[in-house]
Amino acid sequence: MKRHNKLCIVINGKGAAGKDTLCHAAEKCFKTRNISAITPIKEIAINYGWKGEKDLASRRFLAELKRVFADYNDLPNQYLLSEYKKFISSESEILFVHIREKDQIEKFVSQANSQCVTLLITRTDPTQKEQYGNAADDCVNEYSYDYTFDNSMPLCESVPIFLDLMQKIIKDNNLNIEMSCKE
Repeated sequence: MKRHNKLCIVINGKGAAGKDTLCHAAEKCFKTRNISAITPIKEIAINYGWKGEKDLASRRFLAELKRVFADYNDLPNQYLLSEYKKFISSESEILFVHIREKDQIEKFVSQANSQCVTLLITRTDPTQKEQYGNAADDCVNEYSYDYTFDNSMPLCESVPIFLDLMQKIIKDNNLNIEMSCKE
């Protein structure tokens, strides 16, 4: 297996844990790409009436539609692998891959050809729901992640700590990826 100086981070967490916010913060300091297994499913759903809502019914609808496509033709994973191949040939050094389901995480990680780690984002927040009514959100803790980040602090405090974690992950995996932040 050819080793690339690239880091693939499968990132997960319940809705409203702050995954996208943290990925955008990392974008300011690293050459990153950000992809999600739900992207092709959202495109299909939009074509048939979904209007982008993030309510419980929509979350359940998208999770169930994703499961149907994963079982039928592996669409979510095939999309991720296609985007992963683009990442490998790009100048980006870190790829954030959003996947919720344990079996889908395992499948993608086993097929990735670069250093791949898993990261769970948690948040203790009274506005975050405990149960979403779909397996994708409700079962995120069933996987054994390499790293966990508690995103319960105010953003101005959590971002520097998250960037420190990113540097630790890079160091732990013996990669030569430099942090160079821009505003």
